[in-house]
Amino acid sequence: MSAGTQGEVLLQARGLGKSYVQERAFTREKFHLRAFEGIDLSVRRGTTFAIVGESGAGKSSLARCLALLEAPECGEIRIEGRDVARASRSELFALRRNVQLIFQDATAALNERFTAAEIVAEPMRIQGLFTPAERRERALEQMEKVGLARSDERKRVREFSGGQRQRLAIARSLSLEPNLLILDEALANLDLANQELILRLLGELQDQRGLTYIHISHNLLLVSQIADEVALLHEGRIVEQGRAADFFAHPRTSYSNELIRALPPLETILRKRLQEEPA
Repeated sequence: MSAGTQGEVLLQARGLGKSYVQERAFTREKFHLRAFEGIDLSVRRGTTFAIVGESGAGKSSLARCLALLEAPECGEIRIEGRDVARASRSELFALRRNVQLIFQDATAALNERFTAAEIVAEPMRIQGLFTPAERRERALEQMEKVGLARSDERKRVREFSGGQRQRLAIARSLSLEPNLLILDEALANLDLANQELILRLLGELQDQRGLTYIHISHNLLLVSQIADEVALLHEGRIVEQGRAADFFAHPRTSYSNELIRALPPLETILRKRLQEEPA
């Protein structure tokens, strides 16, 4: 496990807000489109925190801010107690090693000009770590750990299946040995069989490395299987937050209750799963 004790707060956000400047199509008038506001959350080390909500709720914008790829307009983010906004450029560069974002579309996120080994080694190269030979060897080790073969090292992105591409994205994210992985709808493009394989892999990696996950998802059924805590985002605000077991058993808001009641019954899920399994 990385430094620290399981259960300690790894990431904390207070009063986060973000909006984007947009332009009206005909008048060219500029206006601000709010992505989210007033976001408070704490993510404990070694746990899985889910941020759920419908499309347009602000989940992906929040994910990019938590991953330190974009700066919020207001509020603060603390990682292991350190205020990100007050970090120097070099400190922020180091902090980004500990927080990695995995996108929904692995094909778009991975460089098609690179081989598989080059894709996994790229973060180490950017951070200036190790020699080229050491980066290659570490990349091959990471590929093996996520279920890819060393013999795949020279393949390009298009030569992999959807599930394999997501494994490659996970391998790249793990190459810097981060403490926190943020998965932005990372399973949404996969069928049920591949979802289960990737979830099993993520569970094994969490047990082995003490990883912390933030799952960004609109899939409440998936979240019910993996999350320790849940925050429900609606129109840019968290409307309910708490332990996953309490959230699903005793939703406190009418909106939460409506979403949970819309989940398909278990027999429907099992029937679909059986249909998707190979004979």
